[in-house]
Order: sequence, then structure tokens, then C-alpha cells
Amino acid sequence: MAAKRTILSFQRNAKLFSAPATVVSVHPWSGLEEDNRQLFKEGRDGDFAIITDQTIFHPQGGGQPSDVGAMKGQSSQRTFNVLSARMDAVRDGQVLHFGRLESSDTASSDLGSIFKPGDKVTQEIDVEKRLYYSRLHTAGHVLGSAVRHLLEKEIEGFDELKASHFPDSASCEFQGLIEGKWKEPIQKKVDEFVAAKLPVEVDFWDEDDFRKHGLERLIPDPGLAAPGEKFRIVKITGGELYPCGGTHVDTTDLCGEAKVKKISRSKGKSRVSYAVDLNV
Repeated sequence: MAAKRTILSFQRNAKLFSAPATVVSVHPWSGLEEDNRQLFKEGRDGDFAIITDQTIFHPQGGGQPSDVGAMKGQSSQRTFNVLSARMDAVRDGQVLHFGRLESSDTASSDLGSIFKPGDKVTQEIDVEKRLYYSRLHTAGHVLGSAVRHLLEKEIEGFDELKASHFPDSASCEFQGLIEGKWKEPIQKKVDEFVAAKLPVEVDFWDEDDFRKHGLERLIPDPGLAAPGEKFRIVKITGGELYPCGGTHVDTTDLCGEAKVKKISRSKGKSRVSYAVDLNV
């Protein structure tokens, strides 16, 4: 029987900073499959991975860092610090919450004596980091939109390739060579999109929806959606639309100032790096 997928609660409500969940299984880090241990290379004896029926933790992926936070037992009052969340590399669709018990909770490393399948827990994420990551992610979409609006018809073979929304390496990569002279126009267009307070909307589409909007090029790999479910899309009104599983702010102005740092070119591709202030 296939493992039941974790419900990604944050994809429908990114403002769930605390929410209940039920423990499905608990795995010592040392007992994880090799592929899953490699997801948490900082793991050590006494660390665990918890799977719950649903989660408000965004697992690292799609260019966005993992949420961090805690799970607190609703009966035992024990606290499990979540240091990272990742999609299970072995079982399709499950989220592994990796971490360890607070040292003040117990001298025992036997998490199973505190959390076991069926236990009710309260998940809490680090709100400050979530908001920062959301601003970075939306700013990346704003940058992609700005570059496409300016250069889609200016650069032969132009296309958007991939993006990173990590604080120290935020960038968008494009097919085609973007000359340095475009840095200032790109910054100006980004500033326009941010100042315009454009709505950032989440929806769910099937392949026909992409075709109806003439966006066949954006149809994701079928394996990215659970059987019978639609693809999650994020649309900046007046900007672009992207298949995206990450978290975002509600309007573009909430990104704060988004600074275009530099444009680098290599092997027919260009990378435009950017940053947002930690605090707004």
C-alpha cells in the first residue's frame, strides 16, 4: 500500500503559523534510509524525523528554504524542535520533520516514549523566517516578471529556467545573454511592480487550464501533483504566472525593496541575482 501523502496545509493558507496535526510515524535519524539521511547531513544519534498527517512547515524545495519551528505535544507538553523539513526521498508525498527534543524536556533520546503514532501535536513555525522567505520568494517572481516583460522579445531564445530564493544566493536564471546595460531597466521595472501593490494570487489548475490561457510551456511534470489533484499556481496580477508550491506575501509591496545586485553570464545563460532587506 502506498504511503499516505502529507497534506500541505501551508499551500492553501500561508498564514497558518500554528496548527494541530496528528503524528503518523517517528523515525530515528540513524534508522532512516540512506537517501533520507542524506537530506539531513547534520543528523546525529538522538535526532529524529517525524511524519504527520498534515503540515504547516514548508519543506525545502522549489528554491525556497525550509521552515523551522517546533512541535509540542498536546498531552505531554514536550517540545520537538524542527530544524528542517524535506520531502521524503523514498515515500512519495510525505514530509519529514527533522530535529531533536529540547534538552530540558528529557534526558532520554527515545522520542517514541513521548510522541507516537496517533498523538496530537501543535505545530509552530518561526514566523519571522517564514515572512522573510515569503518576501524573498515573491520578489523572485517579481524579478522574473520584470525580466520577461523587458526582454522576451529582445533576446533570441529567451526563457526562464530556474530560481533560488535562499537569502545568500537569491537569483533567477534565464536562457539567453542579458547584457549589463539591462541592470538599471530591470531594477526600474522591479520597482514599478513592487510600488504598484499588485495582488499575488494562488489558484489550482489542471493541464487544460494552462492550455486555455496559452501557457502550455508552463505545464508541470504530472508527478508534481498528487493523483487526482490540480497543480498549484501563483499569479502576480499584471505580472506573470508560475507553477509554484512555495509561500508568498499577499501583494508585491510587501516584498519591501528588492535590489537587483548583478547580472552574470555563462554558456548562453544569464543569472540575475537579487536581495531584499531582512526587515521592512
